[in-house]
Amino acid sequence: MEFWNSLLTEKSWKLLQELKKKYNFILIGGWAIYLWTKQQKSKDIDIVVDIKELQKLKRENLNKNDNLKKYEIKYEEIDVDIYVPYFSKLTIPTEDLKNYTSKIEGFEVASSEVLLILKQGAESQRKNSVKGEKDKIDIISLLSFSNIDFKRYKSIIEKYKLVNYIEKLINLVRNFTDYQSLNLNPREFKLKKEEIIKNLRRL
Repeated sequence: MEFWNSLLTEKSWKLLQELKKKYNFILIGGWAIYLWTKQQKSKDIDIVVDIKELQKLKRENLNKNDNLKKYEIKYEEIDVDIYVPYFSKLTIPTEDLKNYTSKIEGFEVASSEVLLILKQGAESQRKNSVKGEKDKIDIISLLSFSNIDFKRYKSIIEKYKLVNYIEKLINLVRNFTDYQSLNLNPREFKLKKEEIIKNLRRL
């Protein structure tokens, strides 16, 4: 089951490929999670750039969003959100994300542990919204399909004083019921949930 319309996600993926040819960035958000999990595709694009790349992006009809501390580009119904060191406010400081990346399919992508933490931050701000529902699916996808290193996850949340994230994550996993969005049957999902909660309880 796809969360977003497939025409929209294909259009977004093509746009992301075009941006990769022109700019250097760290990919975060839904598309980064897709590259780790091969589960749900994304509609919007979230990237982190340094000041030099931000200057280059000005040719793309860039808008500054002071309230949300990010820059934005709109391509019809697709939003590209651009986060910049020392300006944007993410759960983990934007300027630190370069220390936690991997190369996947030619993209520089935030590590699965960092994506999990960033998604937890986004989900807590967007509860009871459509995007908040997608955040939950992304979180469970990462936990189920991306070989999260739980010890590394713990060391990062300790570093950024987010230790309550473990309990929040256990509650989110326990209450999540949409196994179809993960292409799992009820039994597979039950076993995955039990395994994830067991790993989190050990931390």
